[in-house]
Amino acid sequence: MTDWEIRPASAADVEAVAELRAVVLRADLERLGRYDAHRVRRRLRDRFVPAHTQVIEVGGVFAGCVALRPAHDAHWLEHFYLDPDLQGRGIGSAVLRMLAERCDREATRLRLSVLRGSNARRLYERHGFTVESEDPVDVFMLREPVSTPR
Repeated sequence: MTDWEIRPASAADVEAVAELRAVVLRADLERLGRYDAHRVRRRLRDRFVPAHTQVIEVGGVFAGCVALRPAHDAHWLEHFYLDPDLQGRGIGSAVLRMLAERCDREATRLRLSVLRGSNARRLYERHGFTVESEDPVDVFMLREPVSTPR
């Protein structure tokens, strides 16, 4: 696995995150007939909350991000994007494992949505997420907390 670090996001990270989102989601959004270069970036900018977001760095360079947004019955895993050149090296799994362990300690459910047909769905299933519902564009998934022996 490639060495990586995670740090809190700041408002200054929004454009890098918006660009990465456009790159990462493009193929799936085009396949679904939903890609719009302007909208894919605007939707991120409109929903970016630095307080809930962490930036993934590899070698001190921006490589991705992930957000964990608290909600009334769960945390929502959002904006989980990793540079395509770094995918498949275990970074995404390590980040997801770290967040899942946090939710396990807090006895909190973890929810997310993933685009239908996205390869990311397999990653989430490997980490204990199951399908709650689907619509023509998104698959909504849930991971119940795992109790850990003390």
